[in-house]
Amino acid sequence: MPGALLLNEADVTGLLDIDELLEALAAGFRAISADEVAAPPRGQLHVEGAGQLLLMPAHAPGLPIGTKLVTVFPGNHHAGIPSHFGLIVLMDAATGTPLALVDGNHITAMRTAGASLLAAKLLARPDSRVLTILGSGVQAQAHLELMTRHFDLETIFIGSDDHIGAARLAGRDFRARVVDDYEAAVRQSDMICLCSSASQPLIRNGWLRPGQHVSSVGFAPPGGELDPAIAANHKLYVEAKIAFAPAPAGCAELTGIDPADGAELGEVLLGRKPGRESPDEITVYKAMGHAIEDLVTADLVYRRAVERSIGQTIQL
Repeated sequence: MPGALLLNEADVTGLLDIDELLEALAAGFRAISADEVAAPPRGQLHVEGAGQLLLMPAHAPGLPIGTKLVTVFPGNHHAGIPSHFGLIVLMDAATGTPLALVDGNHITAMRTAGASLLAAKLLARPDSRVLTILGSGVQAQAHLELMTRHFDLETIFIGSDDHIGAARLAGRDFRARVVDDYEAAVRQSDMICLCSSASQPLIRNGWLRPGQHVSSVGFAPPGGELDPAIAANHKLYVEAKIAFAPAPAGCAELTGIDPADGAELGEVLLGRKPGRESPDEITVYKAMGHAIEDLVTADLVYRRAVERSIGQTIQL
């Protein structure tokens, strides 16, 4: 059997180009909306009193078969280790031959933030100057890195229950400062990124003003960080319509919303649905995480690794 390529987090970090990532994600979202993606609902295995394993397989034309395995163990912080670990397996779509084992931690962080940036480019006002990020973990860090690449920001508010983490994150950018009053920060912001593990809403619909863009990437069933009234009362965008299914396959914060009242990012990219149509609209992007995001990102990294002879070949 041919060997499979092993790519660790350092390999992935060095190989992942952000502009290429955004192109790959856009292609993946277009494929979802063109009904070209095979991706069954996210599988879940619960470990009583400890955490859970998530299984996220996907395939689309021109890509390998891919599956991401993610463990979510909230209590890990007591041991000083991350709560999430990820591994992505790529297999040849013609033969099923294993191609690569790819570290999924950096990919998960960057593909999630990359999708948020792609959504913001489509939905936020281009003159956005003030950003609020609620959260201080890996996702908040990735969002700070990517959102500042595209938008000419003047002020960044960082809010988190982890005050040390918030201060550390704010220290990464001279425009950033820590806030405790989330409502005041939101009312001043053009864009709000929710990047937490909160199971209750972090912000309220009544805090929003015309022209804002809200993104939410947290996944914490049975509730969530996004006020359902925000999703229900403004222009709503998702990665895929599966988000409207009952939880846990879908998103708890979207319960009761007619899928026809939302749009997929791919539909906007394909010109089938509008993005922002006026400066005063409030736009909302609710992410659940879709396996195609992991697949296109891991495939991009794998192809670059082969081109540059990076990684370790292992015999299975």
